[in-house]
Amino acid sequence: MVLDPLQWAVAALVAFLIGLSKTGVSGIGLLAAVLMAVVIPSTRQVSGLVLPFLILGDVIAVVYYRRHAQWPSLWRLFPWTALGVLLGWWAMGRMDDKLAAHVIGGIVCLLVGIQVWRMRGNSDVAAEIPTLAAAAIGVLAGFTTLIANAAGPLMAIYLLAMRLPKLEFVGTGAVFFMILNWFKVPFSINLGLITFESLAFNLKLSLFVVAGALAGPWVLERISQRMFERLALVLSFATGLRLLWG
Repeated sequence: MVLDPLQWAVAALVAFLIGLSKTGVSGIGLLAAVLMAVVIPSTRQVSGLVLPFLILGDVIAVVYYRRHAQWPSLWRLFPWTALGVLLGWWAMGRMDDKLAAHVIGGIVCLLVGIQVWRMRGNSDVAAEIPTLAAAAIGVLAGFTTLIANAAGPLMAIYLLAMRLPKLEFVGTGAVFFMILNWFKVPFSINLGLITFESLAFNLKLSLFVVAGALAGPWVLERISQRMFERLALVLSFATGLRLLWG
């Protein structure tokens, strides 16, 4: 892969932000996605290049936050998310990239709107997610993560709807994405998204992912619960808009 020095610098920043998003504020991944699109215009190629960065960040995040993971919330999603990955694998190559991005973006924006409405006047009360809603989010998360690595906003909305404290939010998300991203690997290899060339690219920048992931807990400690929730919603909505009109 031939990149000029500026592109390598941007790619290093992307790797750092991915690590930071895994252990700090997940929505920061939006900025990483925007920057990566500058370096590599192809959505398909970006999906394969980013996945090993995500897995490395996931491992560090689980080491930090695994004791905070809420397993009952995860078990409700896993079977449906696996189905979504299978659907994404089937749809890859059959669906136009722009159409897929627009559909995903519209769904994310709609879900953010629903969550804002649910939170009005009820900011301190945890809510149970209906089984059907959890299934729908699981399928959508699996589908979108294989198509565009865009499951983050969907998972954020799911966890916000249950009003989890920020440590439980990050810990539950960390375990979910570590399992999900490893599950995606064979499909990504089969689709030609992960290659020896892409892995060489990942290896050169892996230390930046580690640096970002180590900085994340320091950032998280300095953000209040209310600010954390607002950032998660705003960044999820921004991600949806980017996909919708990108």
